[in-house]
Amino acid sequence: MTYKTLMVHLEPGRTNAGLLKIAGDLAERFDARVIGIAACRPMQFDYSEGYVPADLIEQDRNLLEKEIKVAEAEFRKVLQARIKNIEWRSAVTFGALTEYIAREARSADLVVTGPGFGARLDAARFVNIGDLVMQVGRPVLVVPEAADELKLERVVIGWKDTRETRRALFDALPLLKRAAHVAVVEICAEEDIAAARTRVEDVVGWLKWHGVVADSHASPSTGDDASLLHAIAQEQGANMVVAGAYGHSRVREWVLGGMTRDLLLSGKNFSLLSH
Repeated sequence: MTYKTLMVHLEPGRTNAGLLKIAGDLAERFDARVIGIAACRPMQFDYSEGYVPADLIEQDRNLLEKEIKVAEAEFRKVLQARIKNIEWRSAVTFGALTEYIAREARSADLVVTGPGFGARLDAARFVNIGDLVMQVGRPVLVVPEAADELKLERVVIGWKDTRETRRALFDALPLLKRAAHVAVVEICAEEDIAAARTRVEDVVGWLKWHGVVADSHASPSTGDDASLLHAIAQEQGANMVVAGAYGHSRVREWVLGGMTRDLLLSGKNFSLLSH
């Protein structure tokens, strides 16, 4: 298994240079093509309140299209000289941005994106990454905002014996095979430590058959599993955390489990998430 097509999601209206550099590095490592993608949503007008000037609608759309063109230009400038096969996709759409990107991700093995902090302030330009992870059906590599390099020296796997984590671990294999050190960590209740040790040792054994040497760790919960996993990752000197994304939908609103939400919001590590 490898990644032959990466999709890198750019946020219009801001520079994406660090994200593009990382996407380029990954593409070179895996000899992969890269699809750049960006989307914006036009301003929402309440027509029931009366007439909306046509020039205001046109001005908004022109601004969005300009920002998308700037994002495309940056994409091509950073990657064209490095990657032999690149492609650009974009849209100004009245639909949900996450739905557009999720549909286009049918062409990708891995989606690379930033943490999407701007989604809380400007839903017209910025994607809610939690929603994207839950809908996209592909592994998502979330890149910290200030990062411009993925060293892959040390990786921590936040293990839970669930479908989502098994999916994430399988999806992460191409990256894990390039890591210098991998630790499989399960955080559990004190009384479940013995069973947890058996589980993570099984995972370490499975990884070995795939050419990945890993250590196993079972740690008692302190009540804040996300913070404990961050502390363990810091102690291990980890560059990336791999975890399953947990959640459910509530009338088109995605509700994320605490671990998934905190991994997305922390911005401290690279996170590879699958649902």
